[in-house]
Amino acid sequence: MATGFRQDIRQKNTENSGFGDNASGRFINKDGLPNVNRKGVTALNRFSWYHTMLELPTFIFLSYLVIAYIAVNLFFALIYYLIGVEHLTGIDKSTPGNEFIDVFFFSSQTFTTVGYGRIAPVGFMASLVATFEAFLGLLTFAIATGLFYGRFSRPRAFLKFSDIVVIAPFRNQAALMFRLAPYKNNALSDAEVIVSAAIETMESGIPKTRFYTLKTQLNKINTLALNWTVVHAIDEESPFYGFTAEDFRNTDIEIIAHVRAFDEVFSNTVVQRTSYVSGEIVYGAKFVPMYFPDESRLSTVLDLSRISHYQQAELPKAGAIPL
Repeated sequence: MATGFRQDIRQKNTENSGFGDNASGRFINKDGLPNVNRKGVTALNRFSWYHTMLELPTFIFLSYLVIAYIAVNLFFALIYYLIGVEHLTGIDKSTPGNEFIDVFFFSSQTFTTVGYGRIAPVGFMASLVATFEAFLGLLTFAIATGLFYGRFSRPRAFLKFSDIVVIAPFRNQAALMFRLAPYKNNALSDAEVIVSAAIETMESGIPKTRFYTLKTQLNKINTLALNWTVVHAIDEESPFYGFTAEDFRNTDIEIIAHVRAFDEVFSNTVVQRTSYVSGEIVYGAKFVPMYFPDESRLSTVLDLSRISHYQQAELPKAGAIPL
């Protein structure tokens, strides 16, 4: 428990955080998604497969498509094989292995509606299965195309956040700071940040989580081209007023950052979130510069690999955080 945590500050907590007093664990994961496990409904109702497919990493998304494509063709190849290869013309019947390989590739040609013509169905059952497979293939590729377009065209903020929060000297006092920067060549304007703090306190022997909206030095900028260091001054209005290094280590704290900006290419608003917990707060440090002029001094270099780099810094002895 933080010794500097005062009752008058505690009464200024916000009630519109979206999380209740009894919520536990990390509230927002590093990727910005809520750390919530839903129960009381079936798995099919808990997850939106469309949102899930759009959020998957590219490699996993493509792997799922390839695995599903192979599995579907193996399934239909088995059906054709059970019906009988004599109901397919042009099959190489020299060995069972060659038969199944030809049936598999006939299935893939039917599923994609390519239909080279060397192998063709003969009879009602084989023709019926081929007709259904071709219909299923049309629907499947329409869905896959929609997913590809959704992943490609969905506007995203493409922001990189620092891995840590620092408690740094700021105008003869201390301040909580983190920084963010765009890592793609998208043009973001009217960027706005909302920072909240979740602090666990003991009230009548019962742990309660209180939420606070942290006032920042600058909560909106016109253009987000370089890095943006978000600064919350730890003054008398801050819930962290009077916190020592030990308080930051021993108190359950989560800093939640919510960034909203306007993407000029998509003409749409994009949002990205992240959070920091007590173990990700570095006391007595400051960030090092991450942009500098290039050799010709005609352009600016933004080194995103330095976004979390910091150096030790001495906090003022008189101010918001006593040493």
